[in-house]
Amino acid sequence: MAAQAELIGSPFADLERLDKLFESQRAAFGRNPMPTAEERRQNLKLLRTALISNKEAIAEAVSADFGNRATFETLFAEILVAAEGIKFARRHIRRWMKVSRRDVGLLMMTTRARVHYQPKGVVGIIVPWNYPVQLAIAPLTYALAAGNRALIKMSEFTPQTSAVLAKMLGEIFPQDLVALVDGEAEVGAAFSAKPFDHLFFTGSTAVGRMVMAAAAKNLTPVTLELGGKSPTIIGEDIPMARAVERICFGKALNAGQTCVAPDYVLCPKPRQEEFVTEITKAFAGMYPRLADNPDYTSIVNDRQYDRLTSWLEDAESKGAQLVPLNPAGEEFPSAGRKIPLTLVLGATDDMQVMQQEIFGPILPVLTYESMDDALEYVNSRPRPLALNYFDDDAAGRRRVIAETHSGGLCLNDAVMH
Repeated sequence: MAAQAELIGSPFADLERLDKLFESQRAAFGRNPMPTAEERRQNLKLLRTALISNKEAIAEAVSADFGNRATFETLFAEILVAAEGIKFARRHIRRWMKVSRRDVGLLMMTTRARVHYQPKGVVGIIVPWNYPVQLAIAPLTYALAAGNRALIKMSEFTPQTSAVLAKMLGEIFPQDLVALVDGEAEVGAAFSAKPFDHLFFTGSTAVGRMVMAAAAKNLTPVTLELGGKSPTIIGEDIPMARAVERICFGKALNAGQTCVAPDYVLCPKPRQEEFVTEITKAFAGMYPRLADNPDYTSIVNDRQYDRLTSWLEDAESKGAQLVPLNPAGEEFPSAGRKIPLTLVLGATDDMQVMQQEIFGPILPVLTYESMDDALEYVNSRPRPLALNYFDDDAAGRRRVIAETHSGGLCLNDAVMH
């Protein structure tokens, strides 16, 4: 196994190698199209054990890719979340595999209907850079639980993490069951164009469109987990300190590089000053210092850092007031790629921060006169991946649930989707 692990544990950017991996998995599925529950449970046991055993190496690799990634964030938001997902799937495999009955109509009264749950075959998984471990392992978990083979395309922005995961997976799985590939845009395009039996993509809406277009040529079923501008609405009577504690945590986690992070805040107009005061205190309590604090994560690369700083300049040039939350009054050299959580007061729709998903520690704060205005604003924009609403009033909660559409709605919390 050690020699095999060395071979399959290296990221493959070569297109010919991608073809060979795909064909080997397809052939292997043909030889074993219906793995038993015990086979699936054993695969998940191996995966969970390896993930936990390699947690230190994984945390170091992710931090190296980011320039600095808080170890707690990797252990909590990546390792723990993925490990718990594996445990959940392993516990439910037998029930998920059971044949289920279906009722039939009058015209079919002499027949019986059953649903047999079969593996699809070879599943492609495209992983983004922001949570490269959890967003690789979670879809892999359910692909294996369903009896499939999996080919994983990692982001070119996280090469250290890719190398550690490739080695880890290569030591526990043969390449015709699970394999990891790496590479630039050319490999990504070729990956999306493969005739997978299912393709799972996590990333931006723009890239998701390209992935779906490529998959459509093969009629490949696709699952897209896309980002968006996720609003956070603060109710009129919620204790502000309690609300901002959760908003601050959700926005500061991974320096805002989270698809379900609060993207902008809708605050009652009379409470804006209170919001600024309380979130300033909350952030200082979490991060007394930033520049040399290993618990405050850097922006992943220069490209993303330059994008975020240019968006702040754009907002300020168009009349917004920037409020950096910088408790120790530090300087932030661009080489460190750290940006303090920055409030954007007076944000307007013509600013870049209000046109695209921010994906960083920038938080526009908009005000509203009435809940009618807040809901109208949210509903006038593309449907968000996540929506957070802070209010203790049951009627207010019911209204927001009934009158908005989002991928998930979180009450009195953030990022817990």
